[in-house]
Amino acid sequence: MKIEIITPEKTIFTGDVKSMRVPGEKGSFQVLKDHAPIISTLDKGLVVVIDMAGAELTFEIESGVVEVRKNKIILLVESAG
Repeated sequence: MKIEIITPEKTIFTGDVKSMRVPGEKGSFQVLKDHAPIISTLDKGLVVVIDMAGAELTFEIESGVVEVRKNKIILLVESAG
């Protein structure tokens, strides 16, 4: 899957990943290959990305929105660290 994590100032991360877990407003959820299309608001918390090599990357976010469609994930977030 392709992923982009974007703040108003810059792109934080872009690349191919195996999975992603995000802090949804109604609870954390995971996205895997061929996930159903979804748009969801995000709360403050950790975004956990597993890259194609199996390495875990984490990003602390304040809030935002995620869109998943056709194995492409776009996270628009206020800030990420």
